[in-house]
Amino acid sequence: MRLKLSILITLFSTFLLAQNTNNADTTYWRIGGVGALTFSQVSLTNWAAGGQNSVSINSNFGIFANRVKGRGKWENSMDLAYGLVKQGEASFTKSDDLINIVTKYSYKINKDNGKWFYSTIMDFRTQFYEGLDEEGTFISDFMAPGYLTVGLGISYDPSEKLSFSYKPLTGKFTFVNNQELADQGAYGVDPGKNSRAEFGSFFRAKYKNDIFESKLELFTGYTENVGEIDVNWQNALVLQLTKVLSTNVFTQLIYDEDILIAGDDGETKARVQFKSVLGVGLTYQFGKQKKQ
Repeated sequence: MRLKLSILITLFSTFLLAQNTNNADTTYWRIGGVGALTFSQVSLTNWAAGGQNSVSINSNFGIFANRVKGRGKWENSMDLAYGLVKQGEASFTKSDDLINIVTKYSYKINKDNGKWFYSTIMDFRTQFYEGLDEEGTFISDFMAPGYLTVGLGISYDPSEKLSFSYKPLTGKFTFVNNQELADQGAYGVDPGKNSRAEFGSFFRAKYKNDIFESKLELFTGYTENVGEIDVNWQNALVLQLTKVLSTNVFTQLIYDEDILIAGDDGETKARVQFKSVLGVGLTYQFGKQKKQ
């Protein structure tokens, strides 16, 4: 775990350190984030209605560092999540697990029009720890899968809160760095291989205000699964009740042709995946607007 955290810190620090190279340059940066920790417990003794004792813990952390100077705009973010749940006499099992690092650079197409940009994006996504299905079968791990999307195209930013990006030149790379899963051909890699590359187009829409963030990502390949669209739609709502107490709602919908899931019908195929996390707990927001 320490090694994984060290890797994340190293990756994210590559763009955070840039602001310290020149004291005058820090005036162009806007940095902030939010951390949340939620906890719930159910304890039953001689409870006639039945049920089981349960404990759940969920943590979320997000940080951003954005730089605007002249015609250039550099946006960076890192989102981390991890959750555990224990029910009855069973051991703690994972309920949430996410690592997502995004960096996007945009350059105004016309200096007199601040809404249209040439842009490039790099999006990396994986998880911290191994995952098991409901039967306890090992199905995932750190960098198994791991996803890296790199794209080049244009973006339209009608406001500070809303942005749209279309990248007609996009590479999507899938990594399965666990040989047991790689030998099974999990997550679309050829059996025995540890990676897979696809070439296609990528669309991304993002809305963010003080309490709500929504991000929709669509990818379609030019040579494989033509006409099929991979979907990743995330929504996060943070309602601040007091300075440190908040209600957090997170949802994610995924559809990927390369992720095959066994269903109750006995068929293994691509299916819509949906996750929702609701919690009340401690939240700390930080950030400072640095003006030129």
